[in-house]
Amino acid sequence: MCRMSKKVVVIGGGPAGMMASYAAAINGADVTLLEKNEKTGKKLFITGKGRCNLTNNCDSRVFFDNVVSNPKFMYSSYNGFDNGDLMRLVSKHCPLKTERGNRVFPVSDHSSDVIKALNALLWESGVKVFCNAKANRIQNDLVDSDAGRFPFDALVIATGGLSYPQTGSTGDGYIFARQLGHSVIQTRPALTGLSCKEKDCAELQGLSLKNVEFTLKADVNDKKSIYSERGEMLFAHYGISGPLILSASSYYAQKCFGKKAFANIDLKPALDIEKLDERILRDFNKYNNRDIKNAMADLLPSGLIPTIIKRSGVDKDKKVNLITSSERHAILETLKSFKLTVTGLRPFEEAVITQGGIDTKQVNPSTMGSKLCKNVFFAGEILDVDALTGGFNLQIAFSTGYLAGKSAATVTD
Repeated sequence: MCRMSKKVVVIGGGPAGMMASYAAAINGADVTLLEKNEKTGKKLFITGKGRCNLTNNCDSRVFFDNVVSNPKFMYSSYNGFDNGDLMRLVSKHCPLKTERGNRVFPVSDHSSDVIKALNALLWESGVKVFCNAKANRIQNDLVDSDAGRFPFDALVIATGGLSYPQTGSTGDGYIFARQLGHSVIQTRPALTGLSCKEKDCAELQGLSLKNVEFTLKADVNDKKSIYSERGEMLFAHYGISGPLILSASSYYAQKCFGKKAFANIDLKPALDIEKLDERILRDFNKYNNRDIKNAMADLLPSGLIPTIIKRSGVDKDKKVNLITSSERHAILETLKSFKLTVTGLRPFEEAVITQGGIDTKQVNPSTMGSKLCKNVFFAGEILDVDALTGGFNLQIAFSTGYLAGKSAATVTD
């Protein structure tokens, strides 16, 4: 007697949903994928500035070190489908390359080629894809959508978070999850810019800084920081952004959301205070008869010099040979400790990812199945799991998607 294939419906045609559909299909399920947009992979198309940083070609330790929220929840899904598995699968249809920081991209530098590869996998595995098919209601083992009503034996919800809502990430899955009895941890923008109180950020708008050390504290008097790293950043009209700040924003969102935080920028982290003082003295001797505003070009970008002098409290028109020891030390202190007051995160419209989501305590990490509702599984950004930049968030989507799809097809209990 022929055994009927299990009917699996997947809501959401992003990376998690596409991978869940593929995994369910190759494990014998009859799979239907519902995507609210006119095509699958719409958010994937804009990732990595249109190049799609697919994953990170690192070892497992580095991967878990880069997961900010609930890394232990990821053990089973990542070990079942890791970065190597993903790269081997996608490279069947799209050649890949590894760049600086072990970031993996398509050789073509076109995210559309990754989407084509995923769509090819769906087609090969027999997944039925319905676009313009927004899911409106889940009731009695049935999904009611704009494309019709679809019965299921198992359901995967992979609708994404709230970041870049123009791509369709509008929080639909959170509504479904709550209706099914799940708790949703407060959602917050992450991997985004930080708004600052100080007006000189706007004056420095567009200025990029390299090789600086950025430290963030929840309280100005705290000995321990919530984030401290070296790298690149830039000033914006609202405050600060750039690679360092995107990463810092995830820790700010986690530890200080809705509150002030206190940032310190060491503009010359490679030099301790004594070495930096020696360097400044050399420059002052070199430009002995110049105004201070014209004597720091060897040390700093020209656009930053007026702000440093102003913050130091030194007269910008004062001759270098008249600068006192205390004034020089004020400049030193400003260079080693450029302070900013962080007042908040930039909105979801500008955020790369969503932090928060479905409470992982209510999801079985070994299957991605709901602990509250039989035959319901979750994958991707809808879960309260997130990571830093570098391809780690997409890997979370693909790993959880693969496990959710496989479990939806095979778990019978």
